Amino acid sequence: MVFLDFEKPLENLYEQLEKLKQVGDEGVVDMTDSIKELEKKIQNTKKDIYANLTGWQRVQLSRHPERPYTLFYIEQICKKFTELHGDRYCKDDKAIIGGLAKIDGQSVVIIGHQKGINTKLRQYRNFGMANPDGYRKALRLMKIAEKFNIPVICLIDTPGAYPGLEAEERGQAEAIAKNLFEMAQLKVTILCYVIGEGASGGALGIGLGDKVFMMENTWYTVISPESCSSILWRSWDHKEEAAEALKLTPEHMLEFGLIDDILKEPLGGAHTDPEKMAKTLKSHIKSELSGLINMDPEERITQRIEKYSNMGKFTFTD
Repeated sequence: MVFLDFEKPLENLYEQLEKLKQVGDEGVVDMTDSIKELEKKIQNTKKDIYANLTGWQRVQLSRHPERPYTLFYIEQICKKFTELHGDRYCKDDKAIIGGLAKIDGQSVVIIGHQKGINTKLRQYRNFGMANPDGYRKALRLMKIAEKFNIPVICLIDTPGAYPGLEAEERGQAEAIAKNLFEMAQLKVTILCYVIGEGASGGALGIGLGDKVFMMENTWYTVISPESCSSILWRSWDHKEEAAEALKLTPEHMLEFGLIDDILKEPLGGAHTDPEKMAKTLKSHIKSELSGLINMDPEERITQRIEKYSNMGKFTFTD
């Protein structure tokens, strides 16, 4: 198990639990009661730790190295997933994956950021930071979904769109803007889920939908706390302060009317029970699709545009 800085009390308790179990396995002393007591203490400590997480702690949990990524959820909730590659312009971006699948008999097009589960795969996936080719691939798959009247599921987990020179040369901003323009008018249902990090235009590029949801220990905002800190204070040392100021938690996003609901995670985060989190996600997708899939396309587009037009607060002056 990997423990974050604020989880150190749990690390010590788990070490004690492991030692008690070793003594019990040796059969010299009956440690059953001690083990149960310590397990109860661990559960209570978990509740105390995760009851009032700060914005920065949520960011840390969203980046936990054992947190499940898009491919895990696809494997758990989908059958007959067929990945489709390439944007038909330049190349196949490995940071965004997508394809055709079935969720309990319902055909869907599922698209998401993929970070990679180890160092080699993280480099292969460019740490989930998509180039323009990834967003153009995503749009190509959405257009396929529209052609065959199949709903679109987007799983968002990125520290941001790739900021490299080659990305700018191939039109990073234009690719994201084009996706927003086309997704606003797509005739089929679009459901978006922030499953990890939701940073800036990198998240927005596949984040415009009929409904947008966030898992409990994720974040969604215009800039990462580290980048915000480096701009305002010329240092990363104020990242925790920046995280609080950005109001990036699911609760803040729901309060602002930018998302529609929050998916509860297992105590301690999705990585503590990935299979349970996958079941929760699958159940939620099925429930939301049942209420949206038969809507008239024109009505769907109108509601979608109204949804985003009503976001934010502003006043007119003479």
